[in-house]
Amino acid sequence: MLKLPHDFIFGGATAAYQAEGATKEGGKGPVAWDEFLEKQGRFSPDPASDFYRQFPEDIKLCEKFGINGIRLSIAWTRIFPDGTGKINQEGVDYYHRIFSECHKRNVTPFVTLHHFDTPKGLFDQGDFLNRASIEAFVSYAEFCFKEFSEIRYWSTFNEIYPTATNQYLLGVFPPSIKSDITKVIQCLHHMMVAHAMTVNLFKDGGYPGEIGVVHSLETKYPASDSEEDRHACFLDDALSVRFLLDATYLGYYSEETMRALDEICEANGASYEFSDSDFDVMKKASTRNDYLGINHYQCHFVKAYDGETVIHHNGTGDKGTSVYKVKGIGERIYKEGLKRTDWDWLIYPEGMYDMLMRIKRDYPQYNKMYITENGMGYKDEFEDGIIMDKARIDYLKVYLEAVSKAITDGVNVKGYFLWSLMDLFSWTNGYNKRYGLFYVDFDTQKRYPKESAYWYKLVSETKTII
Repeated sequence: MLKLPHDFIFGGATAAYQAEGATKEGGKGPVAWDEFLEKQGRFSPDPASDFYRQFPEDIKLCEKFGINGIRLSIAWTRIFPDGTGKINQEGVDYYHRIFSECHKRNVTPFVTLHHFDTPKGLFDQGDFLNRASIEAFVSYAEFCFKEFSEIRYWSTFNEIYPTATNQYLLGVFPPSIKSDITKVIQCLHHMMVAHAMTVNLFKDGGYPGEIGVVHSLETKYPASDSEEDRHACFLDDALSVRFLLDATYLGYYSEETMRALDEICEANGASYEFSDSDFDVMKKASTRNDYLGINHYQCHFVKAYDGETVIHHNGTGDKGTSVYKVKGIGERIYKEGLKRTDWDWLIYPEGMYDMLMRIKRDYPQYNKMYITENGMGYKDEFEDGIIMDKARIDYLKVYLEAVSKAITDGVNVKGYFLWSLMDLFSWTNGYNKRYGLFYVDFDTQKRYPKESAYWYKLVSETKTII
């Protein structure tokens, strides 16, 4: 049986909009998701997991089940309802109460400043396509660093690549724009500039603690050994992985990245605009990241594709319905013989191991890493308060083994945050896709530990993957 280090963080992950509910309570201002979901009429973000009221119970469960870290986000509009200007003291006090409860229960909070929830006023002006959002974000971050001095672990953004592509390629996030590669690239770049500016502010200000960024990093493999498939894989990886890691750890985009970017833009009639001053900021920040958070759920096998962009997002759990073909990049395919979830996500822990080893090799200045999200969406069956989820245990086991092997092979991974701590609201799936260690009855908000919660507790206590 494989082991994990004695000081390893065994965490659970959440996000404000997906867990808190109370989207119109406590002085909170609007975000684009409020109107977007209301117009769709499919499901509501209220009450979600009611973490707004239930956080003492959830943090107590952390203590009881050996979870010594919690990843959560601050809702920007609980602090600044309009994104800038007037401060909402009720929201400030709310987060102080959460952090106090964490410390009372010996659970270390890892706080994300932005988790898909830009204030609506800024969003309506172009979100991070508009440089005004960069300035507003940095000001908001500065307030948080000063106000919440009890926090020792900060991350700027959650999943910059999915933010850009879900908004401007797939169109499943507001503002529901599809196949606009220009907007995808500009959003990626501006968010990385905002990250760099915030890191520099944090370091120059001498604030206590550590700061990093959380990237969604999914390993790409060519579908075959053909030159065409290998090139498609290179292009997909360059936009979704290399672009982000170059910006984070080099402070510029490598020749390989730019070559791929130019090819993708030419195929799509797209363009980009990067200013020299941006790279000055990014270069300064590139050696100042204390850690990298990695969200990893799956990997992709990529084949060459010569056609228009066709994407179907599986948001219902109807296995086999996903389609991902992007003009000028490639097609992601199912790989025969590999298991996948009902949402078509491949179960391939080798992808996590390979990503960790790649970062160690290609970006040796990474310092340290945390797996900030990994887990299995599952259609849990609830029977008289008992939830047997062996499939989730099997999933977690092989991915934790991949982490253990990477540590043995020299990667500095300091913790793992299972997505998610409790069942919560899912952006494009509502409530039928459950990830939590704790089952939530969304009608009563009662929590029920799943079989996986007891397994995770034993692993945390023994540091042994059983």
